Amino acid sequence: MVRNLLIINVVIFILQGSLFPANQFALYHFGSEFFRPYQFLTHMFLHGSWGHLFSNMFSLFIFGPLLERYWGPERLLAFYLICGLGASVLYSGVRAYELHELKQETSLYLQNPSPAAFSNYMDEHVQPGYRRDLAIAYQRNANNPQYEQATKQEVKEVYNAVFNSPMLGASGAVFAILMAFGMLFPNLELMLLFLPIPIKAKYFVLLYGAFELYSGFNRTPGDNVAHFAHLGGMLFAYILVKMWHRNNFQEH
Repeated sequence: MVRNLLIINVVIFILQGSLFPANQFALYHFGSEFFRPYQFLTHMFLHGSWGHLFSNMFSLFIFGPLLERYWGPERLLAFYLICGLGASVLYSGVRAYELHELKQETSLYLQNPSPAAFSNYMDEHVQPGYRRDLAIAYQRNANNPQYEQATKQEVKEVYNAVFNSPMLGASGAVFAILMAFGMLFPNLELMLLFLPIPIKAKYFVLLYGAFELYSGFNRTPGDNVAHFAHLGGMLFAYILVKMWHRNNFQEH
């Protein structure tokens, strides 16, 4: 099953531009005109770059086979898909909250534009220094309605771009695999490329989860990583592993 998932993801990535366009199968916010319900499933098999694909598939290749031997291929596939779907649902909920706040901030700027407010909006929602040229020109010509209108148009474009930016990738399901590995084989020692000493799987998962939690609540402008999708995958993995373990214990 791990081999099949690897092949499917690589083949779809190669065909992504023609048969599987990202603008149709990636997961959009449910308020977007581009949203389709099937995207909750299809986005898991799309990736944004070879690096994105490699990082996810490498983790699946490393941690997946032992789980497949432990569970069997059918249960591994069910786990992968359920946690991937759960991750996307949690991400969509957090995304809806973030976009609601963005909409309020956008409306506030359109009602009360100013050079300082424009700079703050761009720094927070795009990246520091973005359109600084326009901000400086507006500051020097604060009473010029053309510059005011230009900043309003720029803010609208940023809002629309953020609102219609999709999520894609298998990271939610892969982080679920990582979580399950740490729960089922907690004392198995791992040798990581960036650490010269072995670390137990349970500590590795704990540290990784803490990092994603911190990154999710302290996102820097320009960070396009769906941290809450990663956390969603880990959360659903924890719940599912606990449920399966309890059921197996009761059956025995």
